[in-house]
Amino acid sequence: MKTPVIVTVSRILLGLLFTLAGVSGFVFSFVGTPPPVPGLAGEFQHVFFASHWVLYVDAVEAIVGVLLLSNRYIILSLTMLGAVLTNILAFHITMQPAGIVPGAIATALWFVLFRHYRTSFAPLFVKSQGASAAAAPVLHLVKTQRALAS
Repeated sequence: MKTPVIVTVSRILLGLLFTLAGVSGFVFSFVGTPPPVPGLAGEFQHVFFASHWVLYVDAVEAIVGVLLLSNRYIILSLTMLGAVLTNILAFHITMQPAGIVPGAIATALWFVLFRHYRTSFAPLFVKSQGASAAAAPVLHLVKTQRALAS
């Protein structure tokens, strides 16, 4: 089955975006932090860089970007990228709404890929029967004890 052009373009754009974002974060970590932004977003940025948490996030971004560009482990990449995009959107919605456009565009590209690969994600949205089946004897025992007690 041939992959639609929009899916390929979205994958390459997301791959480039996050590869460059990941690498630039490492550069900022060693060269110096980017210019501070005012308010709570600036405080968050300071902690993000001072704690070196940025290295972890940028490593995830760079790895995901390279995987998307190489067209390998797409489902894993989209799963990891979903968490990163959630944090990007949460940051911009709560602390810096003016900078939300790149995150919104990246999220739109992510949804193009998610829609194309949705069958691979389908098991994540199925209610697990294993846990309820395993708990059935215990629930039966509790119901029996309650019935006897009343």
